[in-house]
Amino acid sequence: MGRREESVPFAFVAESEHFRSNVVPPRRRPTRSEILSRVLLGLVVVAGLVGSLLLGVPALETPDPLDDGPDRPTAAESR
Repeated sequence: MGRREESVPFAFVAESEHFRSNVVPPRRRPTRSEILSRVLLGLVVVAGLVGSLLLGVPALETPDPLDDGPDRPTAAESR
């Protein structure tokens, strides 16, 4: 069976409703306050990561076995 002819003289007029949903409105540009808030949020995240590294790296280090640290009680040496 052949395709049924449209009742309008131009086929693109009848199909225009199908393509109308493909049109996307242009994106609006962010304001200065939005840009500043995004930059500030990025700086806070980076500062948090750097701070966690600065505090976490010394805790991950293994103690030196030759170090005479608090492993021995010093009060018992004087007796």
